[in-house]
Amino acid sequence: MRASSSSLAILVALASTIDAFTPIKPHTASSTALRAEAPPSSSGFLTPELAQSCIDTAAGTPLYAYSLATLAKSVDDVLDFPNAYGLTVRYAMKASPNGSILKYFLSRGICIDASSGFEVRRAMDYGVPAEKISLSSQELPQDFAELVKMGVKINACSISQLERFGQAFPNCSQKVGIRVNPGVGSGGFSSSTTGFSKTNVGGPSSSFGIWHEQVTDGTVPAIVEKYGLEPERIHTHIGSGSDPAIWQSVAKTSLSFCAIWDTVTALNLGGGYKVGRNPGEATTDLSSIGAPVTEAFVEFAKEHGRELKLEIEPGTYLVANAGALVTTIQDKVSTKSPSNDDGYTWLKMDAGMTDVLRPSLYGAIHPITILPASGKSADVGTSTESVVVVGHCCESGDLMTPKPGEPESVEERALRTAEIGDIAVMDGSGAYCAGMSTKNYNSFPEAPEVLVDLDGKVHLIRKRQSLKQIYENECDVPSGLF
Repeated sequence: MRASSSSLAILVALASTIDAFTPIKPHTASSTALRAEAPPSSSGFLTPELAQSCIDTAAGTPLYAYSLATLAKSVDDVLDFPNAYGLTVRYAMKASPNGSILKYFLSRGICIDASSGFEVRRAMDYGVPAEKISLSSQELPQDFAELVKMGVKINACSISQLERFGQAFPNCSQKVGIRVNPGVGSGGFSSSTTGFSKTNVGGPSSSFGIWHEQVTDGTVPAIVEKYGLEPERIHTHIGSGSDPAIWQSVAKTSLSFCAIWDTVTALNLGGGYKVGRNPGEATTDLSSIGAPVTEAFVEFAKEHGRELKLEIEPGTYLVANAGALVTTIQDKVSTKSPSNDDGYTWLKMDAGMTDVLRPSLYGAIHPITILPASGKSADVGTSTESVVVVGHCCESGDLMTPKPGEPESVEERALRTAEIGDIAVMDGSGAYCAGMSTKNYNSFPEAPEVLVDLDGKVHLIRKRQSLKQIYENECDVPSGLF
């Protein structure tokens, strides 16, 4: 589970003046995977014509576009996840919480993993039944008891959360889930299993979940007994973009926590499955990682006489490559000169960290495709150039082409030669982009979202925010105060 998207947005958007002018370290591009000699003439799912249709539907750029065909394929994949005694797939809605996406997943039998009480209410407002929602949160909402009574399943993520849960439901055999920090983590931007990483949510350097030793030393069992609770689910999650081998190992370890209470009927192993956004990047083979875990569930059943259901919580896997940020190149500048070997050609989008924060936050790499301003495939050019792509914010960290894993290091990208007014599509933007942006920084409005259906028709699923909507909740101070 990731830290709250709203807190991430605030921290970045309110960066100090010093941070705002900290120089970005230059880096000469060495990556070959992103330097294809012939850049593609279309993005992951958008041709120039379809991109133009998205722009027309959204009344301009920037915008987020989602492919229903890609969403459908991802759903097929996760519903086929190997399991021994039953599977529940919960979509980590923080990845992209648009109501149309939630409704589609619900229609396919997918439940919801929420990370805050507000996400729970949002999902219910879009028609998701309370009993199909599970909440694992860094902040237990004040109305958690009401949510439980409505049917929402809650995983206690700390000792104090478990105590509060017990105090609200004493001696009534109330079912509860317990999230355990298994002692190791794995995230896509760090090879360490115990050190801190922005995408690593397990191990001693992570605050997520109840430390495993507090489960095995009797601390958690004592609280469960004190309040007469009934643990029904063990939950573990080790990170986003986790190493498949580490995920498998933790999955097997997690079964030992299920053995502590004979009331446990399900093991939730979270999500975090790697997705290849760029050429040469591997996507986790769900069948391969799931098969050994299935065998472990069978062995557990033989030893303990209980057939546990498996729960998984994919977010990135379901939506990452189903989404793209569609922008316009609104400026092009150069710092090259005969006396300056360190200069660059810079492309400036009409979007940036206000829409896709991942490059600035993690040094994440997204494929970028330049399409002609005309929106016609016939006008796609053949010449290329090495450029650095940046966003529109008055923030030096608004960098769209960082060195992999190093958000403060510039890296050139070989793209089709762009002119001001051309379209730039940033693929792999379906997960943790619209839902984890620094929207409204520099008073830029929240971008609209569109959905491309199976017939290629484009539908508006969120309007562009107006300027007034940005500040409509501000209040005047009493007259005469200034």
